[in-house]
Amino acid sequence: MPDEVVPEAPSRPQGGGRRRHGDREVLAAIVFVATSGCTWQQLPSASFGPSGATAHRRFAEWTKARVWAKLHRLVLDELGSRGELDWSRCAIDSVNMRALKRGN
Repeated sequence: MPDEVVPEAPSRPQGGGRRRHGDREVLAAIVFVATSGCTWQQLPSASFGPSGATAHRRFAEWTKARVWAKLHRLVLDELGSRGELDWSRCAIDSVNMRALKRGN
């Protein structure tokens, strides 16, 4: 994802700890949960890297930072610049994406 869309990772002044999973692998995990219907706990971390808890935490961070709306706008802008989008038919006010937690 473009750097201007994803907020900067928080600094860890205490140092140490595990390395932060990359944005791309976390995005892949989030998209998998959103499209497969599995819960965060069912996310196969062996396939994606981050655990369900990590993916959910980043999903919540990115939702608060409006990453989904920014990303959606970038996709629309790209399609528009290629002439693959008829802006006269677009009336989008906001973008919401929800994924279930704990099998709800």
